[in-house]
Amino acid sequence: MAEEDVQAATPEPELAPYLLESARSSRSKCRTCRRKIDKDTLRLGILLEGPFGTGYLWHHLTCAARRRLEDVEAAYEQQAFADGLQVPPLAELQALKEKAEQARAERKELPYVERAPSGRSKCKNCGKAIDQDALRVVLAREVSFGNQVRATPINVHPECVHAELESEDCMTEVDGFEAQLRQNSTLESSVVDEAVAAIGVLEG
Repeated sequence: MAEEDVQAATPEPELAPYLLESARSSRSKCRTCRRKIDKDTLRLGILLEGPFGTGYLWHHLTCAARRRLEDVEAAYEQQAFADGLQVPPLAELQALKEKAEQARAERKELPYVERAPSGRSKCKNCGKAIDQDALRVVLAREVSFGNQVRATPINVHPECVHAELESEDCMTEVDGFEAQLRQNSTLESSVVDEAVAAIGVLEG
């Protein structure tokens, strides 16, 4: 075989650690929020080298800013985006991170009782409206996002707490419920007493 007939294999181009771009289609999913990334939406790709190959894990840029700011900052430092791509100022994304951390710090532990700020919410157990200023109990319900399982807060009437605690996807435990409810609630103790009375006796 002639030497000119032997061609060396062309090495695949090495991928950069980060890639910030507009989504080319609507087929990718954000690895942070698990939702679809719409076409032309800014997305951040973080390189992953695994046993089945190398590729990018995609995140909405705003989701990455809230959860993986260090990767966003590195991508900006490395200018991991094409010239001419309109990207938000890094300070704007850093502000998203600060706001998200503040919201997490202010998030209450479940369960707790509160007064409904409006009449728009519905009881997740019976489906009926919860009147404005009426007492409602906030419990944890299991919700699946892809392969992940998370606890999401739901509002229920005090009278519906017993039925909700017996549901398969309720993540609030019966054991120690009243003590946790009192500890986590910020209403006056007499108001919490009213909610506890409406809930009734719970059997673990």
